Amino acid sequence: MSAITHDEAPAQAPSFKTFLALALGSAGVVYGDIGTSPLYAFKESVSHLRGPAGALAVADVIGVISLMFWALMIIVTLKYVFILMRFDNRGEGGTLSLMALVQRAGGRGAGLVLLTGMLGAGLFLGDAMLTPAISVLSAVEGLRVIDGLEGRIDPFIVPISLAVIVGLFAVQRRGTGGVGRWFGPICVVWFVVLAVLGVRAIALAPQVLAALDPLYGLGVLQRHPGLAAVILGSVFLTVTGAEALYADMGHFGRKPISAVWLGLVFPCLTLNYLGQGALVLENPQAAESPFFLLAPEWFQLPLVALATAATVIASQAVISGAFSLTQQAVQLGLLPRLTLKPTSEHHAGQIYAPQVNWILLFGVTALVLGFGSSSALASAYGVSVVGAMITSSILAVVAIHRLKKRSILVSLLVFSPFLLVEAGFLAANLMKVAHGGYVPLLLAAALIFVMWTWTRGRARLAKAEQSDLDLADVARMLKDRPPMRARGTAIFLAAEPGKVPSSLLHNLKHNQVLHERVVLLTVKTLRRPRVADAERVEVAELAPGFTGLTLTFGYMETPDIMEGLALARAKGLTFDIMKTSFFVSRRSLVLRPRSGLAQVQDRLFAYLLRNAERAADYFRVPPSRVVELGAQVSI
Repeated sequence: MSAITHDEAPAQAPSFKTFLALALGSAGVVYGDIGTSPLYAFKESVSHLRGPAGALAVADVIGVISLMFWALMIIVTLKYVFILMRFDNRGEGGTLSLMALVQRAGGRGAGLVLLTGMLGAGLFLGDAMLTPAISVLSAVEGLRVIDGLEGRIDPFIVPISLAVIVGLFAVQRRGTGGVGRWFGPICVVWFVVLAVLGVRAIALAPQVLAALDPLYGLGVLQRHPGLAAVILGSVFLTVTGAEALYADMGHFGRKPISAVWLGLVFPCLTLNYLGQGALVLENPQAAESPFFLLAPEWFQLPLVALATAATVIASQAVISGAFSLTQQAVQLGLLPRLTLKPTSEHHAGQIYAPQVNWILLFGVTALVLGFGSSSALASAYGVSVVGAMITSSILAVVAIHRLKKRSILVSLLVFSPFLLVEAGFLAANLMKVAHGGYVPLLLAAALIFVMWTWTRGRARLAKAEQSDLDLADVARMLKDRPPMRARGTAIFLAAEPGKVPSSLLHNLKHNQVLHERVVLLTVKTLRRPRVADAERVEVAELAPGFTGLTLTFGYMETPDIMEGLALARAKGLTFDIMKTSFFVSRRSLVLRPRSGLAQVQDRLFAYLLRNAERAADYFRVPPSRVVELGAQVSI
């Protein structure tokens, strides 16, 4: 028996009302990021083509719009909606879910698959810092077009943006459930406004509709070969946020997300970009702020307020995605145990990671202060996003090969159009590296180094702590030399079923005592998102007085030992919690002399281990029932 997802149980498909609720929620959470791209994407793309006195050629404006439309069509519609979202890990999506799905299929190159997953996760978290910074800045900059504020509001753009950002991160600990119900409706209003403003401008210059012909897009690149890279680098801003379609699939389901894209978001974005192009064709000077100048003067201030709300929602979606990604990384063993606090009694996916929250706040604040404007940040934006897209394409090729049983050549051919387009965008975005694009790359590199260090360190620690004694050997020794027996039950956390944990050996060695009943508890994390309660608990009698208990969780679940013990009662494992002690090891590392990068990694691993959340807290064991046994381990 397995956990049922929307796609796994067509016979129990959600009702139309439920479908609409999921679709409405996805409009805010999934499409907040890509939905705010009109604030800056077209402005940055045409800025490279402006001639003397701000002149713009008609063919160039239409060509840029054509590139933006076809980027949305190829990358978002074809790759994500029609292909990649069909590769779900029991309903869950995202780079780490796809990595876990590929790893579960087996095969060679496990290290490369792991590295690709780490790269995708690192680049996504780099994007999680850039999105709030550029989105909020671009919205607040809309105040410049308001009569009476032009030229006078500039000194206040950064302070206002920082106030919005600090407020956003400060409320994260309260969870998104309370305000989340407003995300969908606000974003639906946002997309409708995008479409109305676009249609209003298209009526004045209908020739912009020629942009739907891809030849115009190719033409602008041919006419400006020296600018082709920078144009593509800015056009790519149109599709930033596309990864959210795949990453948030587990929250809303493939069909609601696809329906909202095809029926609402894609048409509205297209109309708005066409409208911005039509406005610039009529008035080239409007290229300074084409989005806000689409609106009549009376609506510009409300539009700034609506845009700010939309960018806050976009930022919230990315922040929540970063929390979920962190939970997956911790459960998959890529990061040390971090504090993860559920913020909803009804939705398991809503969590708060305080350490990640404050790291993101520090990074976003530094980016806003360091770059100062959305145009400057646009030079850094895009590198991490296209890198994350390419990692998902590479993993998708491996998934087609291993899961669909196709040859690697056929798998590459299926995804070659997307890889070629993304490679072109990557080459274009690499031009930004010297102008700020190094920032997300450095962030991603730092996170990948941490994950690599933690993964490598855990393997070395497990090897150093590995006990050669099986429980059968210890049971024979205890029979020959029985220790003193204490009343009650002792539960020892064991890394592997049947292996004697070091905490038990240390207890025997130093305290020379053993409880009447001993339970060896192993917590396993599977490479699938969730585990049904019927599969969660395994109980086995290992030896007289020794019981083996295995609790199994998915990588999208927070391990809860007390919940697992309650389920174990149904399988005959009964005990009095007030007469039960939980024994856990508290390691102190002794580092061997090493040099170079190995020494840096050893010291970093020791720091991460020392500051990881206590096992008892992470597994939600009552603090009053925990006994920690310290031990020195040499690695």
